[in-house]
Formats: sequence, structure tokens, C-alpha cells
Amino acid sequence: MATWDEDYWTSTIESGLPRRDRRSGAYLAYVPDQLQETPLLLPPGVDATVATAEQAVRTLAGDARDLAGIARFLLRSEAIASSRIEGIAPGVQGVALAELGTHESVPDVSAQARLVANNMTVLQDARTTLASTPAVTLGHVIDLHAALLPDEPHHHGVRSVQNWIGGSNHHPLDADFVPPAPQRVASSMNDLVAYLNGASHSPIVQAALVHAQFETIHPFTDGNGRVGRALIHTVLTRRGLTPEAVLPVSLVLSTLREDYVRGLTSYRHSDAVDSAPAHAARAAWIEVFVSAVSTAAEQAARLAVDLVSLRTEWEERLAASRARQGKVRGVRSDSATALILRDLPATPVLTSTTVQRIYGVSHVAADRALAELVDGNVLAVHGRRGVRYYQAFDVLDLITGAERRLASTRFDTRTSPPIRPVPARTDRT
Repeated sequence: MATWDEDYWTSTIESGLPRRDRRSGAYLAYVPDQLQETPLLLPPGVDATVATAEQAVRTLAGDARDLAGIARFLLRSEAIASSRIEGIAPGVQGVALAELGTHESVPDVSAQARLVANNMTVLQDARTTLASTPAVTLGHVIDLHAALLPDEPHHHGVRSVQNWIGGSNHHPLDADFVPPAPQRVASSMNDLVAYLNGASHSPIVQAALVHAQFETIHPFTDGNGRVGRALIHTVLTRRGLTPEAVLPVSLVLSTLREDYVRGLTSYRHSDAVDSAPAHAARAAWIEVFVSAVSTAAEQAARLAVDLVSLRTEWEERLAASRARQGKVRGVRSDSATALILRDLPATPVLTSTTVQRIYGVSHVAADRALAELVDGNVLAVHGRRGVRYYQAFDVLDLITGAERRLASTRFDTRTSPPIRPVPARTDRT
């Protein structure tokens, strides 16, 4: 059963810090139940909420006309949000330029934007490679962690020291929570990945338990939040619930932080594994997580509608522009113009080189298509150190608007202001 191990912290700091940071003393480290050995009994109300949330996610995947564009759009939003939770806060425009920089030369891209673009790649890998591998191993999770912290090798690998959350930076005596001792981490993580590979519970319940267990074990010295959030998408995709869509769960959990912390605190019970209090503790966390998934699905569906509406506007603008030029025929579906327009939610910042690389068209055809979309007020063009960029500011504004909306506790900035720093509207200069 779950328990609290008592241990003793011996401070080695003799001077240079206040006495409160040089203390020695006893502390308690939490040891969770093994997931594979833990029964689960949900109250009927929570069970029904899980079913409703799962149906909402499946409906999102089934109804969206624009799955590829929406998936990349939401992937970008989720990566930015997950990074912002960690204090990494570049603008969406910078992130889009950094994405471009993974394939071609892009000057003046910030280190933070490159890190978020890297997080997008890793998050996508968590949804694809880990979702399709026959069995996820602890090695896969360690590799995922290293990929999310590419420039911090000193944090790579499962921890061999005690860590903690809250309190002093120098001892765990006043911590809000102390995870298991390092010698317990490997066995707890092996149990977690074994549970992740199974299907004993519904996808959303499994994602909830994997996330809570991972954050409870806290197996790394840094980056646990990023990995824990990525594993949510691994589970949901692996179980076939989100084959294309990427739910903005990180944004919702960040906004509902009090509920999130309360749910995780409830999850960390110390009752007999099959007791009523233990079942209630797990149910309390699952209820919080399911509510976040439901909200994320609602917001993703809203974004899908917004993108459909935006596509209609683009088509109208382009048609009006072509009419002004005396072009009576519509855009051919296989033309470079049509192909760029189709994929703009996925690639809102591009160059002529981008178009040539993605669609295999000539330099002349790429330039002609981009010029037509600029004339149609679909793209805006500007130069940067000799490189000409084309940007779909409508898409960048949608991402920014979604992040602002999801920072509101009512998920509507008209009725409730954002509760955390959020980006301003995209600079169109």
C-alpha cells in the first residue's frame, strides 16, 4: 500500500545561508501504490463523466474537416503552453520562425523559440514513435526527457538524489511534497511503463493515472512537468483516442492550477489499497483530470470551427483579388496556391524555399503562388536580413487568442480576465 518513508536530512552547509536553509532533520517521502496492483472503483457520476469526455474527444477527431492542419495547430499551441508553464515564453511568431529554422537558414531566432520548436518535435515524437512502439520502456521515457532538455545533460537520466517540491532550495524539511527516495524510483517507473503498455482502464483514466503517478514519482532532477504532460498525449494517442488531434490539456491544467494541485494531493493518499478512502482519493484526481480533458476538447472543437471560418474568409479574399485582376476561373486544386492555402494552419510562416521543399514546385511557381496569396490578403510579407518571409497572421492570432482564452478560469476573456501572463496580439509589422 501507499506509505510515507521517514528519512533524515543532514545539511552540509555550514555558512553563507540563513539558519533556516542550513537545517538538518527528519522528513517524509511518499511512496505511491504500484499501478499494476491497484484496483479502481469509480463512483457512477465520475464514470459517466469519463464516458462523456471520451465521446467528446472522439467526436472532435471524427468531425474535423481539417485534421492535419488542426493537429499541427494544436501541437504548436500545446508546446508553447507547456513551455510557458516552465517559464519559457517566446511569442508564437518567434516559435513559427524557429520551426522554419529546423529546415532552412533563419536569422535572429531566439534560444527560447528554438527550445519551444524542439519541444514541438519531441511532443510529436511522444505521440507517434512512443504511440506506435510495441512496448514503451523506461529507456524510452529517459530518452524523451533528454530530448526535452537537450542543453542540460546534467539533468539527464533517472535521479540518484532526493528531490522535492516547494519549501527551501537546500533541504526538504519544509517541502510541499517529497517524492520517493532515489532507490525506489526505478521499480516505481518500471511499474508505470508496464501499466502504460496495458489497457486495463479507459484511455482517459489511464492517461490520468500515468500523469499523476509520474508527477508523484518525479523521477528526474528537472523537467518532470514537461515529460509528464507529454506522456498524457502518448497514452491518448497510443489508445487510439487522439490519432490526429492534440488536446490543449496543458493550458487547461495550468489555468485550473488550484484544482490540479488539489487533485494530485488527493491522489497521494496513504490508505489501504482497496479501501474506500483509497478509491475516493483516486476518483478525486480522475475527476479533475477528466474535467480538464473535457474543456480541452471543447476548446479544440472551437478552434476547429474557427479554422473552418478562417478558410472561408481566405477563399473569399482570394476570389475577390482574382476577380479584380480579371481572372474568372477558380484556383486549381493542384496548384501551388491551393496547396499552400490548404496547409497554412500547419505552416503559418514560410518562404519560397519552404514552398519548393514541401510541394516540389519550381522557384517561379512558388514565388507566383506566394505573391497571389499576398495580393489576396491571406499572407503578409516582410524581410529579415535579406530573407523574405510570408506569414499568415490570421493563424498566429488564432493561436494567441486561444492561449489568452485558455488562461481565463471561465475560458472566456470577456467574462474572466487571464490569470497568468499571456501574449499580446501578434505584431504585424
